[in-house]
Amino acid sequence: MSEKQLLIVAHIPSDNTRRLRDAVVEGASHADISGVAVEALTPFEAAPDQVRRADGIILGTTENLGYMSGALKDFFDRTYYPVLEEKQGLPFALYVRAGHDGTGTCRAVDTIVTGLRWQPVQEHLVCRGDWDDAFVDSCRELGTLMAAGLEAGVF
Repeated sequence: MSEKQLLIVAHIPSDNTRRLRDAVVEGASHADISGVAVEALTPFEAAPDQVRRADGIILGTTENLGYMSGALKDFFDRTYYPVLEEKQGLPFALYVRAGHDGTGTCRAVDTIVTGLRWQPVQEHLVCRGDWDDAFVDSCRELGTLMAAGLEAGVF
C-alpha cells in the first residue's frame, strides 16, 4: 500500500494561529498513524502540484471581515482551475479561527469547495471568540481524524 499524502494549507499570521496549525500537524503525525505523509504549507506556498499529490487536505484560515483570509482566497485563485477536473472528491476539512461566529468564512469556503466537488470529512471546526487553549486540542484532534481516516481508507 502506498503512502497517503495529507496536505495542510493554513494561514498563520499570529502566534496563536501558528499554534493551531502546529496542533493539526501534530495530530496528523500521531505515532499510531503510519502510511500518511504530512506536508504543511501557507496558502502562499501551496501550489497546484501539491494539491494534485494530496489524498486529503486540511484548510486553516482566520475570519477576516466575515470572510476567509486573503491568503486562502489567493490559494484558491491560483489552484482552482488547475486542479478542478482531477481532484474532484478530494476529502477536506476546514478549521477557522474566528473572532465572531465564522459563518461567512465557512460559507465562502463552502462555495469554492462545492465547485471543486471536494468532500467534507466532518463539520467545520470554528474556534470562535476569545482565545481558548482548548482550540489547540480541537485542532490536534482534527489532524488525527483526517490522517487516521486516510490511513484506514475511510476517506
